[in-house]
Amino acid sequence: MKKEYFIGIVPPERYMERIVNFQRKCRMKFAVEPHITLKAQGGLSQDEKWINKVIKVCGNYKTFQISLDKPEFFGDNILYLSVISDDLYVLHQKIVREISPSEELIKQYFELEDYVPHLTLGKEQYGLKKEDLKDMEKLAEKELTPYPIFKVDFIRVYELNTEAQRYEKYIDIPLEKE
Repeated sequence: MKKEYFIGIVPPERYMERIVNFQRKCRMKFAVEPHITLKAQGGLSQDEKWINKVIKVCGNYKTFQISLDKPEFFGDNILYLSVISDDLYVLHQKIVREISPSEELIKQYFELEDYVPHLTLGKEQYGLKKEDLKDMEKLAEKELTPYPIFKVDFIRVYELNTEAQRYEKYIDIPLEKE
């Protein structure tokens, strides 16, 4: 059985609960808790040797702030909250370069120059129609504001639970303390 991983950043617990309740209200099925993808699956191999590389990068990277912002779309079938943080881009680049996936994987998973940090609210593939996503966008502007600014002091590695068909927390890795 092939293991799959990705790395994310979770919003504060209270805001995460608001997002989950919002997604339930919109009848969205979700395959992972609300998160901002930091590093997609490419190069995160089953041997888990990459974990020590990520721990090393994080141990030398100071905590930082992230701001969530207004809803936007990828195409017309993925709705997300935008993310503002220069430090997030830098950490993403450091981790991708340390793991060094192939150019094909970098392109496939929209990394480095193609990286757009975001927190997915809904997708067509999660059982929603395009019209549902448009309605969800309007509702998000009412129900998920004010958008939080929060401190990131750890990152979360997720592993795919193939039986449940959902990504679950595997390990949290702390950033360098200030």
